[in-house]
Amino acid sequence: MNAYSAAKQYQQVNVQSSVMDASSHRLIQMLFEGALERIAQAKGALARGSFVQKSERITKAVNIVQGLQGSLSDTEGGELTANLDELYDYVIRTLIQANRGNDVGKLDECAQLLGDIKSSWDQISDHSSAQPAGAYS
Repeated sequence: MNAYSAAKQYQQVNVQSSVMDASSHRLIQMLFEGALERIAQAKGALARGSFVQKSERITKAVNIVQGLQGSLSDTEGGELTANLDELYDYVIRTLIQANRGNDVGKLDECAQLLGDIKSSWDQISDHSSAQPAGAYS
């Protein structure tokens, strides 16, 4: 096993351990971080003309946003949950449009929207007993 393979394997174990030990609050933060990172990677790939990598990264970002959308509570949160669901749907559609049109502006828009939600989420104490109106289950 070469050093690169060993490092990748360590990273996978480390990430899996982080996920296993994380609170539900932290898991949501990690999803936002992952989506934003994939969007940034897609922008970099687009700038380099690496369209396959761009498409792969946008697809991963879409999957992460779908995970955020799927984690919304069906029974709690009311209007907040409905608004987040609509926003995630918009972000997903916009990411797909960005992928089709190689549109950095649409990637920036999605990053801004997700960054704003992440910023609000980050302000919530991990130890808080109340999540925002029960939006996430």
